[in-house]
Amino acid sequence: MAIKYIIEPEAMKMTKSIWLALLCLFTGNLYSQVTENKSEFDQAQELKQFKTEVKDNLINNILPFWSGKMTDAKNGGFYGRIDVNDKLHPDAYKGGILNARILWTFSSAFLVLRDSSYLRLALRARDYIFSHFLDSKFGGAYMSVNSKGEPLDSRKQIYTQSFFIYALTEYYRATGDKEALIKAKEIFELIEKYGFDNISNGYFEIYSREWNRVHDRLIGEKSGDDQKGMNTHLHILEAYTNLYRAWPDERVAERLRNLILLFEEKIINQKTFHLNYFMNEKWEIATSKDSYGHDIEASWLLTEAAGLLKDPALMAKVRAMSIKMVNAASEGLQADGSLVYEKDNKTGDINAKREWWSQAEGVVGFVNAYEITNDASYLRKAISVWKYIDKNIVDHKNGDWYYDVDEKGIPSGDKAGPWKCPYHSSRMCMEIIERL
Repeated sequence: MAIKYIIEPEAMKMTKSIWLALLCLFTGNLYSQVTENKSEFDQAQELKQFKTEVKDNLINNILPFWSGKMTDAKNGGFYGRIDVNDKLHPDAYKGGILNARILWTFSSAFLVLRDSSYLRLALRARDYIFSHFLDSKFGGAYMSVNSKGEPLDSRKQIYTQSFFIYALTEYYRATGDKEALIKAKEIFELIEKYGFDNISNGYFEIYSREWNRVHDRLIGEKSGDDQKGMNTHLHILEAYTNLYRAWPDERVAERLRNLILLFEEKIINQKTFHLNYFMNEKWEIATSKDSYGHDIEASWLLTEAAGLLKDPALMAKVRAMSIKMVNAASEGLQADGSLVYEKDNKTGDINAKREWWSQAEGVVGFVNAYEITNDASYLRKAISVWKYIDKNIVDHKNGDWYYDVDEKGIPSGDKAGPWKCPYHSSRMCMEIIERL
């Protein structure tokens, strides 16, 4: 005989209420899960598109410009200048920084993309540097040569030397060329012998061909009294990081650690977390400017350097400092996604130029901050800067990127020159390809 369960009307109402509540709870959780998954899906798709776009820009825009328009068939190596209108100047002098950065770019492109055509271009750059830029008598590398490859500015600038270390070690990593590594080690020893300040720490800037110290203005400097610059120290850090990656010597590790601590103690303003731009011999600040691009570039280069040293306490300290630097650099972010160049804190004047290199470093710096914190707001900033680059800085007609644009998006500056190179833009692309 079937047993009938009799439920009173009030109990029935209560049961319906419970079921409705459970149903709402279940469907609510299900909706939340679906929307969360949708958000994750959308973010994954956005990241995929981001990576696809920058990879396409690297392979089909940046590298073809430098391989197709800049190779000097007459005098060897690469030309020294292409102006904003994409006009080649075949008789322009050839800068050491430019040629070192070209060597780094094609060496790194081979390492990341494994296309042998990039290796041939790296070899071209390497051979020209060995034949024309490296000083066989006094060591180190010249600041510039003329269009025929004859020494033009034979001074030894520490900033320039750093980029030759950076480039030669990258070429060694790509090819195993021991001669390139030997030259990088030699330049390291010269910087430490002549460039290092044994009294107050840090590095001076300019020397004669024979390595006698020359008191001259630093890069971007307004006064001859300033003797130490954050920009030079940043690129020594970058060079020594790559040297240690190629040659894990304890002395290089010690020098690298010293540089990281110098940034913490002398170069990074511990109140604002902007970089101190110029300093005198005793590290007294000699400028009132903040450079947003350098702030964010330093944030990720310091993280990279500390990571190689495999010191958990140092890495934790640098990561925390890095995020504060990124937040400080974010003061330069504009509503259109761009990063303005710099601000003078005394006058309040803002240099509103959007230079190619600071936009590129902004993308990498924000992605690095996202990796450290898992805070998606940093990723959104990185993508926003990239969208600005793609819309305003990339020359989609003639290739590569403009040097800078003004607030209205009007470009100026050379497309290729002593300072304008493929390194910041291509490195940004390769960092995104590898990190994502």
